[in-house]
This record gives sequence, C-alpha cells and structure tokens, in this order.
Amino acid sequence: MTIQIVEDDKSLSEGISISISDAADSFYQEYTIEAAKQGFMKYAGEINLIILDLNLPDGSGYDYLKYVRKSSEVPVLILTANDLEMDEVTGLSMGADDFLKKPFSIAVLRARVNALIRRSKRLNNAGENDKRENQLKEKAAIYQIDDMTFDFDKLVFKKGEKEIFLSVNEQRLLKVFLDNKKMILTRNTLIERIWGDSGEYVEENALSVTVTRLRSKIESRSGIRHINTVYGQGYRFE
Repeated sequence: MTIQIVEDDKSLSEGISISISDAADSFYQEYTIEAAKQGFMKYAGEINLIILDLNLPDGSGYDYLKYVRKSSEVPVLILTANDLEMDEVTGLSMGADDFLKKPFSIAVLRARVNALIRRSKRLNNAGENDKRENQLKEKAAIYQIDDMTFDFDKLVFKKGEKEIFLSVNEQRLLKVFLDNKKMILTRNTLIERIWGDSGEYVEENALSVTVTRLRSKIESRSGIRHINTVYGQGYRFE
C-alpha cells in the first residue's frame, strides 16, 4: 500500500506520514505540483491513495487533481485551510473522493484514510469481490442500460463506443443503484453503502455532489433521466 502526500509544509507532511504509518507500506512525499506530476509519471501504478493540499507554492492543488483525473481514478483526499463550502464543492465536482479542513484531528484523518484505502482495495479486487456478491445476490456483473454498458468485473464503463471514467464513489453509487432499480434508497442508506464506516465523517453535501456527477456522465441531453430524486425520501434509479 503506497500513499502520495502532496503538502508543501514539510513538518505537516512528515506528521501525516507518521500518524498514518500503519495504513501504508510506503509514502511518496512531494512539496510542489510539478514535483507531484513528475512523481506520478514515475510511479502512478503504485499509488493507492493521494493526500493533496490545495494551497501549494506553484499553484492550486486543483490543478494536480485535474492532471491525475485525466488518467487515473486513484482515491484523492483533499486537505485545505480554506473554510469555504465552494472549495469543497469544487473539489468533489472535479473528482476528489473526500475533503478534510485544517486543522483536523489525527483520529478523523486516520478514519478517512482507512476508509479510502478499504475502498481502494475493494476496487483492486473488484472482479473477485463482485463474483462473490453475484453468487450471493444472483446479480449480474455486466449491465446494459440504453446504449450504455457497465462492466464491474473489468471496471469498464461505456456510453455507446465512448468510455466513461467514474471515480471510486461514482462506481459504488452506480452499483448500488443498478442492484436496486426502481427502489427508493434513502440518503442514509446510500452514504452507508458508499462511505461505509466513515459515513459519519462525510460532509452533508458529498452525496449530492456525487449523484450530480454521476448523472452528468450517464444521462443524455435528450431528457432521459435514470436517477430520480424522491423529495423527502432519497433517490430511485429507473
């Protein structure tokens, strides 16, 4: 298990690596966006989690997040001293998996890191895990909806001939919806299924942002709507 820490405060970076040392075998620590990009090109296949500060000497952490999301869906935990809701919405909308405001407690950091690592491990072994779930639930691993194909064994998602890139949370949300079509799923149920044990630490609007991003990727402009909001109750996938 390898974690990349992109944080310009060297003392804080070292403190983070020490406080979560039991969660990873190794750490790559970068202090600028350029160094992070160079490192990512060298060992992208090794990274299981990125912890990313937003305020870096050579620009915004959003720039690095955008760079990573061009080729990878590795989980990203954003750290920031900014206390603005828009910063959080922007980060989640760009594909971040979680968001933590400074100053933060070590306990909360560990909980969120461990939750993201668990999800990363589950995705890395998705084929085998899905087969077990399919045997228990008698659910297919490949779904066909309109002109879309969702293959959870190979983690390949297509709309027509174009591949759709989904974040970790978007994949989990889509799988829950597909396995429970036409059923109303409450927000609490979805948060529990997506974020698991760390659900209590998730910001309130994280689910709404994830639903919006998933909608934008699988629903067309022709008016076909698959994810419907059931006001006062939750969501239903048609």
